[in-house]
Amino acid sequence: MNDLPLCRFLPWDTEFFGVRVGRVEPHRLTPASTAEILAWCRTHAIDLLYFLADFDDPDTVRLAEENRFHLVDLRVTLDRTLDATVSPPATPSIRTARPDDLPALRAIASAAFRQSRFFFDQRISDERAGDLYAIWIEKRVREPDSQVFVADWNGEAAGFITCLLDGPHGEIDLFGVGEVARGQGLGTALVEHALRWFAAGGAGRVSVVTQGRNIAAQRLYQHCGFATAALQLWYHRWFSADVS
Repeated sequence: MNDLPLCRFLPWDTEFFGVRVGRVEPHRLTPASTAEILAWCRTHAIDLLYFLADFDDPDTVRLAEENRFHLVDLRVTLDRTLDATVSPPATPSIRTARPDDLPALRAIASAAFRQSRFFFDQRISDERAGDLYAIWIEKRVREPDSQVFVADWNGEAAGFITCLLDGPHGEIDLFGVGEVARGQGLGTALVEHALRWFAAGGAGRVSVVTQGRNIAAQRLYQHCGFATAALQLWYHRWFSADVS
């Protein structure tokens, strides 16, 4: 733990939420590190602190609870290897996102992640949490280093998946299907399309993160060959008023 700085100030989150936001860098707490973290927050006038904790360390969980960190999410990481089995038939309704898709994609994103930690934290308004994901998907569409695929349904963009490729490792970043198009197989088609893209790009393994409370997403990923790789706990520690 000593190899990492204890905390990091987050300028983007601070500007977006309008309160000073920081993050704990290590994933485990000790009595000494907890005292240092709280002192750092006081020195830097932190209003909201994120902490991603290892699930299997009882001392960390105890210290977080004793120091008023509030549990907001169970972070589930799933992954799978890629091989020749990732070759289902191409789906004509899946295509690369275009800038003119952004109004539809922003609308889907603002409503698709209601099981995330930002919606679960009752001190953050639902409107602000939705705005975060709308900005996120727009950023991914415009970035040259990310690949965004869109699923069309009844002539409109009805779902999306964002892909990041780093050498042999691929990552599914954001994934959502609009409510009106759910149950039509678009989610599975998007994930399978992404897996083919990763395989063509030379990735040997792909990972994705979802919420512990999002059972439907976990089942979909498992159906597509993913298995649970890690569990962690997201905590928020507030020092100030709510985000409006």
